[in-house]
Amino acid sequence: MTIKITPNDKGNPPGKLADAEVHFGDGPMEGLKLIGFSIWERRGGNGRNVTFPARSYVVNGDRRSFALLRPIVDSTAQGKLRDLILEAFQEYEERAAIAS
Repeated sequence: MTIKITPNDKGNPPGKLADAEVHFGDGPMEGLKLIGFSIWERRGGNGRNVTFPARSYVVNGDRRSFALLRPIVDSTAQGKLRDLILEAFQEYEERAAIAS
């Protein structure tokens, strides 16, 4: 599995730093990618957050979202992927700083 980072060069929406994709290189999902991850600067500027793929819908005029990637049993399972995406973004930033 590899993580591809696409920076948000436009700065819109504010606080969005990049999008991320998870590319599968082996096993039954080889050749596929999972899209819809975004990396955001936390409000107040203290850290970063990753949002996961979700589908939005409306119930009685209220906008809600349904997470598409969910833990089976371990509710902390998403934390591992979140950390990998943040590490990939950190590496991306370091390579970009060296290149400039």
